[in-house]
Amino acid sequence: MSLRKYLTTVRRKRGEGNSKSKEGVSVVERRKHPRISVELPLDYSLVDSKEKHGGMAANISEGGLLVHLPEALNIGTLLKTEILFVKGLELNSIKAITQIVWYDLAAKEVSGENRYGLEFQSFIEGDLDKLKRLLKEVGETYSQ
Repeated sequence: MSLRKYLTTVRRKRGEGNSKSKEGVSVVERRKHPRISVELPLDYSLVDSKEKHGGMAANISEGGLLVHLPEALNIGTLLKTEILFVKGLELNSIKAITQIVWYDLAAKEVSGENRYGLEFQSFIEGDLDKLKRLLKEVGETYSQ
Protein backbone atom coordinates (compact mmCIF):
# COMPACT_ATOMS: atom_id res chain seq x y z
CA MET A 1 0.00 0.00 0.00
CA SER A 2 1.25 3.42 -0.83
CA LEU A 3 1.88 6.12 1.70
CA ARG A 4 -0.43 8.34 -0.36
CA LYS A 5 -3.42 6.32 0.78
CA TYR A 6 -2.66 6.93 4.44
CA LEU A 7 -1.50 10.48 4.38
CA THR A 8 -2.59 13.16 1.96
CA THR A 9 -0.90 16.51 2.22
CA VAL A 10 -2.31 19.58 0.58
CA ARG A 11 -0.12 22.66 0.43
CA ARG A 12 -1.00 26.11 -0.74
CA LYS A 13 0.89 29.34 -0.79
CA ARG A 14 -0.45 32.21 1.23
CA GLY A 15 -1.28 35.21 -0.86
CA GLU A 16 -0.73 37.72 1.96
CA GLY A 17 2.03 40.27 1.35
CA ASN A 18 5.50 38.98 0.53
CA SER A 19 5.25 35.92 2.76
CA LYS A 20 6.86 32.83 1.27
CA SER A 21 5.51 30.49 3.96
CA LYS A 22 3.40 27.48 3.10
CA GLU A 23 0.42 26.22 4.97
CA GLY A 24 -0.27 22.46 5.04
CA VAL A 25 -3.30 20.42 5.88
CA SER A 26 -2.90 16.73 6.71
CA VAL A 27 -5.57 14.09 6.49
CA VAL A 28 -4.65 10.87 8.26
CA GLU A 29 -6.27 7.46 7.82
CA ARG A 30 -8.62 6.93 10.77
CA ARG A 31 -8.52 3.14 10.76
CA LYS A 32 -6.43 1.49 13.41
CA HIS A 33 -5.50 -1.28 10.97
CA PRO A 34 -4.94 -0.50 7.26
CA ARG A 35 -7.07 -2.54 4.89
CA ILE A 36 -5.73 -4.60 2.01
CA SER A 37 -7.84 -5.18 -1.10
CA VAL A 38 -8.60 -8.85 -1.72
CA GLU A 39 -11.13 -11.06 -3.44
CA LEU A 40 -11.59 -13.99 -1.08
CA PRO A 41 -14.61 -16.26 -0.81
CA LEU A 42 -16.11 -16.77 2.61
CA ASP A 43 -18.73 -18.84 4.34
CA TYR A 44 -20.83 -17.36 7.10
CA SER A 45 -23.74 -18.22 9.33
CA LEU A 46 -25.58 -16.58 12.17
CA VAL A 47 -23.90 -17.50 15.47
CA ASP A 48 -26.92 -19.51 16.60
CA SER A 49 -27.49 -21.25 13.23
CA LYS A 50 -25.85 -24.10 11.33
CA GLU A 51 -27.12 -22.93 7.93
CA LYS A 52 -24.13 -21.63 5.93
CA HIS A 53 -24.18 -19.00 3.19
CA GLY A 54 -21.49 -17.81 0.82
CA GLY A 55 -20.12 -14.33 0.32
CA MET A 56 -17.06 -12.43 -0.83
CA ALA A 57 -14.49 -10.40 1.11
CA ALA A 58 -13.43 -7.24 -0.76
CA ASN A 59 -10.86 -5.97 1.73
CA ILE A 60 -9.43 -7.11 5.03
CA SER A 61 -7.34 -5.98 7.99
CA GLU A 62 -6.52 -7.21 11.48
CA GLY A 63 -9.59 -5.35 12.71
CA GLY A 64 -12.23 -6.39 10.21
CA LEU A 65 -13.29 -6.75 6.62
CA LEU A 66 -15.62 -5.45 3.92
CA VAL A 67 -17.90 -8.16 2.60
CA HIS A 68 -20.57 -8.66 -0.04
CA LEU A 69 -23.33 -10.97 1.22
CA PRO A 70 -26.45 -12.24 -0.55
CA GLU A 71 -28.90 -11.42 2.22
CA ALA A 72 -29.98 -8.41 4.22
CA LEU A 73 -28.80 -8.49 7.85
CA ASN A 74 -29.04 -6.06 10.75
CA ILE A 75 -26.22 -4.00 12.23
CA GLY A 76 -25.04 -5.67 15.44
CA THR A 77 -25.63 -9.21 14.13
CA LEU A 78 -22.94 -11.72 15.13
CA LEU A 79 -21.70 -14.07 12.42
CA LYS A 80 -19.51 -17.16 12.36
CA THR A 81 -17.20 -16.35 9.45
CA GLU A 82 -14.74 -18.56 7.58
CA ILE A 83 -12.50 -16.77 5.07
CA LEU A 84 -11.10 -19.16 2.46
CA PHE A 85 -7.75 -18.77 0.71
CA VAL A 86 -5.14 -20.86 -1.08
CA LYS A 87 -1.61 -21.11 0.27
CA GLY A 88 0.64 -23.03 -2.07
CA LEU A 89 -1.46 -25.97 -3.21
CA GLU A 90 -3.52 -26.09 -0.01
CA LEU A 91 -6.95 -24.67 0.72
CA ASN A 92 -6.76 -22.81 4.03
CA SER A 93 -9.18 -20.79 6.12
CA ILE A 94 -9.46 -18.26 8.91
CA LYS A 95 -12.38 -18.78 11.29
CA ALA A 96 -13.68 -15.93 13.42
CA ILE A 97 -16.72 -14.46 15.09
CA THR A 98 -17.53 -11.12 13.47
CA GLN A 99 -20.08 -8.41 14.11
CA ILE A 100 -21.81 -6.26 11.49
CA VAL A 101 -20.83 -2.67 12.31
CA TRP A 102 -22.12 -0.90 9.20
CA TYR A 103 -24.26 -1.48 6.12
CA ASP A 104 -23.97 0.35 2.78
CA LEU A 105 -27.56 1.17 1.82
CA ALA A 106 -26.44 3.17 -1.24
CA ALA A 107 -24.73 0.10 -2.74
CA LYS A 108 -27.93 -1.91 -2.25
CA GLU A 109 -30.00 0.71 -4.07
CA VAL A 110 -27.52 1.16 -6.94
CA SER A 111 -26.20 -2.35 -7.59
CA GLY A 112 -28.48 -4.61 -5.56
CA GLU A 113 -25.62 -5.93 -3.43
CA ASN A 114 -25.44 -6.05 0.35
CA ARG A 115 -22.13 -4.52 1.49
CA TYR A 116 -21.23 -4.79 5.16
CA GLY A 117 -18.38 -3.77 7.40
CA LEU A 118 -17.56 -6.61 9.79
CA GLU A 119 -15.44 -6.24 12.90
CA PHE A 120 -13.53 -9.24 14.25
CA GLN A 121 -14.70 -10.18 17.75
CA SER A 122 -12.68 -13.37 18.28
CA PHE A 123 -10.70 -15.98 16.35
CA ILE A 124 -10.40 -19.75 16.49
CA GLU A 125 -7.05 -20.50 18.18
CA GLY A 126 -4.15 -19.76 15.83
CA ASP A 127 -6.27 -18.04 13.19
CA LEU A 128 -5.27 -14.48 14.15
CA ASP A 129 -1.68 -15.50 13.37
CA LYS A 130 -2.86 -16.95 10.03
CA LEU A 131 -4.57 -13.64 9.27
CA LYS A 132 -1.42 -11.65 10.08
CA ARG A 133 0.67 -13.91 7.80
CA LEU A 134 -1.91 -13.61 5.01
CA LEU A 135 -1.99 -9.81 5.30
CA LYS A 136 1.80 -9.64 5.22
CA GLU A 137 2.02 -11.88 2.14
CA VAL A 138 -0.75 -10.08 0.25
CA GLY A 139 0.67 -6.68 1.24
CA GLU A 140 4.12 -7.64 -0.04
CA THR A 141 2.61 -8.92 -3.31
CA TYR A 142 0.79 -5.62 -3.95
CA SER A 143 3.74 -3.40 -2.99
CA GLN A 144 6.10 -4.95 -5.57
